[in-house]
Amino acid sequence: MLKKFAHEDEASREIIGAAIEVHKQLGPGLLESVYEDCSEHEFILRNMPYERQKQIPIIHKGTSVGNGLRVDFLIGGLVIIELKAVEALTPLHTAQMITYLKLTGCKLGLILNFNVPIMRESIKRVVRNL
Repeated sequence: MLKKFAHEDEASREIIGAAIEVHKQLGPGLLESVYEDCSEHEFILRNMPYERQKQIPIIHKGTSVGNGLRVDFLIGGLVIIELKAVEALTPLHTAQMITYLKLTGCKLGLILNFNVPIMRESIKRVVRNL
């Protein structure tokens, strides 16, 4: 049975635990797609509700335009996750997450960079109206 998260912080703790477990098993230096596949598997093992490559419509002046955007994961309808495998997170990554939060109405996003020696040191929490 899938877990139901009462709030963003509960989901965040579970997401971070899953990311640390994936990183512990794989380490840094792989492609983002590998971490995405393994994260999905970890979410399944933990009975976490998720949507992978969730399409987000772009609404401009009341009209849906273009093909929209895709977020790597939406967990429990509450938390957006963007996975990275980069040397360092940049302000552009944060700006991207803020836009995703604005477009979805979600209040919390996590940017998880797997290309680091210690996972806990490269988790960026981005909040909007939380």
